[in-house]
Amino acid sequence: MIKDNKLRVIIILLLAFNLFLTSCLGPTQKPQTQKSKKYTAEPTISLFISETGETKEIKLEEYLKGVVAAEMDPTWPEEALQAQAILARTFTLKKIEQGGVKARGTDASTSVEEFQAYDQSRINDRVAQAVEETRGVVVTYQGQFINGWFFADGGGQTSASAAEGLAYFKEEAPYIQSVEDPGFAISPQENKSWTATFPLAQVQNAVQEVTGQDLGNISSASIVEKGPSGRATKVKIGDVSISGPALRLALGSEEMRSTLLTQFKIQNGNLVVSGRGYGHGVGMSQWGARALAEQGKSAEEIINYFFKDVKIEKIWE
Repeated sequence: MIKDNKLRVIIILLLAFNLFLTSCLGPTQKPQTQKSKKYTAEPTISLFISETGETKEIKLEEYLKGVVAAEMDPTWPEEALQAQAILARTFTLKKIEQGGVKARGTDASTSVEEFQAYDQSRINDRVAQAVEETRGVVVTYQGQFINGWFFADGGGQTSASAAEGLAYFKEEAPYIQSVEDPGFAISPQENKSWTATFPLAQVQNAVQEVTGQDLGNISSASIVEKGPSGRATKVKIGDVSISGPALRLALGSEEMRSTLLTQFKIQNGNLVVSGRGYGHGVGMSQWGARALAEQGKSAEEIINYFFKDVKIEKIWE
């Protein structure tokens, strides 16, 4: 009997000790996946009008009409315009989640440098219908808004990653893939083959702006690294190495139309750059979207062609 009592006491003490540990440490927590902000209704956003300096409140879907009209030819096929609307909506919501345009204290801006293009004057019935037909539709990856990247022409092949085309390393973007760009066949000639010439003084200023290094006398230029799709990820000018995407932005993305380069050299006191395509090459090709739409593909099929493992979903009515 005494032994039994001792055993009971030991068991009670052990149970009490375990209960104490549990209460101190708390229950076992399963790792939580961060969810994107859920919208139950169309939001009203604050928009900085860069042309006038004013800020106004505007419904998101109304704002998107001006974006689609500015970012894509308003006369293009309806399904291409719808794909553009879905990506523009996703891009906007993702940017707002990240803090919007902090310099302006607003959700968005009409400045393409600060946010994305916007031109209310180009809105037509086709654009308005494309936005209305895709109302509330976005693209997500594992519950998060994707970075809805798009560009004009991939030069025949889209970029294999955000790192390759944009030198973007802030977060993983596993939904980006390199695919053949069907838009290259119907794209205008200036996208198929272009050459830009930059005076060395402009090149020196651009490189110093990005790297903080003085090039001195420039006698050589070369491509040091290329990504899987063939884009120049690192170039060397004189003794200074610089990111290909960063140099493109510093020299002017309309002049150095892409980093899918066929020539990069010093000639007659200038940096001569030649290449194919127009834009960073990451995500959806706009000319590719047009080509696929003309083949009878839907907006959803177009997006799924350029992005992998994504979900297209409606988040408000």
